[in-house]
Amino acid sequence: MAPLTAEIGETQLDVIVADITTLDVDAIVNAANTSLLGGGGVDGAIHRAAGPELLAECETLGGCPTGAAKITRGYRLKARHVIHAVGPVWHGGGSNKETLLAGCYRTALDLAAAQRLTSIAFPAISTGVYRFPADLAARIAVGTVTAEVAAHPRGMKRVIFCCFSEASAEHHKAAFGDLGLV
Repeated sequence: MAPLTAEIGETQLDVIVADITTLDVDAIVNAANTSLLGGGGVDGAIHRAAGPELLAECETLGGCPTGAAKITRGYRLKARHVIHAVGPVWHGGGSNKETLLAGCYRTALDLAAAQRLTSIAFPAISTGVYRFPADLAARIAVGTVTAEVAAHPRGMKRVIFCCFSEASAEHHKAAFGDLGLV
């Protein structure tokens, strides 16, 4: 799949299929659990690639509530920082799941801005073992990020939606189309 690119003001938005741990950006976002101490999927891959120093720093953070995020250094990653965002577990909807997922993206952008970061890469938060429907998650991710970047640019120059599969990328591309970005 060819990458998809759109622009909102000074910010370039990309949809790619790649291993997020290999990206050279200011921050990658980790689809973390509430303990922030590692797990499976992208969380485990990020912890393995960053090395044991990441876990040591995460142990000092006291966990993180669902819908929020915390930032650490990137250690052995090309990314200088990791923003650990805790997405909701899907149990058929309700309980503010969509709002909590949007909060992950919003808080990650706020943390990046506070550190004066200009590039960030997001995985498809909550769509793995947390079972959030991938199409709905992509619409929330793209909709939240584009709205936030348009309203509050925060100095962000590049936002990457780094998908783990072609199917995930197609959901993100569809969300770009729904918003009239392409």
